[in-house]
Amino acid sequence: MKNLGNMMKQAQQMQSRMTEMQEAMEAHEVEGNSGGGMIKVRVSGKHVVHSVSIDPALIDPSDPEMLEDLVMAAFNDAKAKIDAYKAEKMADITGGMPLPPGFKLPF
Repeated sequence: MKNLGNMMKQAQQMQSRMTEMQEAMEAHEVEGNSGGGMIKVRVSGKHVVHSVSIDPALIDPSDPEMLEDLVMAAFNDAKAKIDAYKAEKMADITGGMPLPPGFKLPF
């Protein structure tokens, strides 16, 4: 029965650390860039876009597709940084133990 008690205690500790991580993800912001820094997108750890900055020199009314592609690239850069941050925090929580395939976390 001691093992069951220890397992329950560890599960509670992990749940507490997961809650802390979720709060940290909400507060964490990254900046994604493209076009040599001419497009900047600030995104939260929950993938909420907080700001978009576009250098006016990039605005060409005859080529909106280029601007669209650069904004998308900046967002994807920010998303990659968020994913790396999340993986680092998960490794801290799980002690580096990989999660089972298909295991989804609540964030």
